[in-house]
Amino acid sequence: MVNFFAVNSEFLVVQRHLMNLKFTTKKIHSEGNSHFHYLCSMNYLESLQQRYSVKKFDPAKKLSPEILQNILDAGKLSASSLGLQPYRILVVESDEMKQKLVPAFFNPSQISTCSHLIVIVTRKKIDENYIGNYFNHISQTREIPVENLQPFKKSIDSFMNLNSNEEMLHWNEKQGYLLLGNLMFAAALEKVDTCPMEGFKMDEISKILEIDSEIEKVTVTLALGYRAEDDAFQKMKKVRKPNEKLFKFL
Repeated sequence: MVNFFAVNSEFLVVQRHLMNLKFTTKKIHSEGNSHFHYLCSMNYLESLQQRYSVKKFDPAKKLSPEILQNILDAGKLSASSLGLQPYRILVVESDEMKQKLVPAFFNPSQISTCSHLIVIVTRKKIDENYIGNYFNHISQTREIPVENLQPFKKSIDSFMNLNSNEEMLHWNEKQGYLLLGNLMFAAALEKVDTCPMEGFKMDEISKILEIDSEIEKVTVTLALGYRAEDDAFQKMKKVRKPNEKLFKFL
């Protein structure tokens, strides 16, 4: 038999919570956007405070497709100089591929336990074909004739001509690290743990992922997942420079 009194009591509790939520929302908006901004800033600072480079993930916990896509979309929206995005993102999700990659890393514990591994692959040089495709994409997206974009294209061509292939690779990799920052920040907001990793054998990881080393280079990787309960690093205090040694106002 259904206990209508109990059901009704639970309904009243839920209703009261909803009323409190509405009141709080109205109060925030009525007192101006500053309160809303304060709450948002607290949320992301708390998320970053909780973030650390996980040494061991819980292999039983996997990212949902929705959360993974949110993180990837944040990466897609990352800033890149001249908007060129001189990289691509490989998402390793199969256990088989992760196991293949284990020997390519100097510290493979994160690879064998993470939910997903993101591999940022950077172009070694940007050729005319890449630039041409970029401007065709701008033209289609913004519905602007390619001819109208020629001044912008000339400025990019001039920049490319001023730098050597080695300098361009260094520049391209810096764009990859901007992407990495966005991915890590988005993951923190989604309560997803991460560990950025550069400690891998370049030849081995390139061979496993079938990357043409003449054209591209693995710049950095990012493990995604949820921390294991026995990862001791999560209990350690975060160590950062004090403000007076880090910031200088001019």
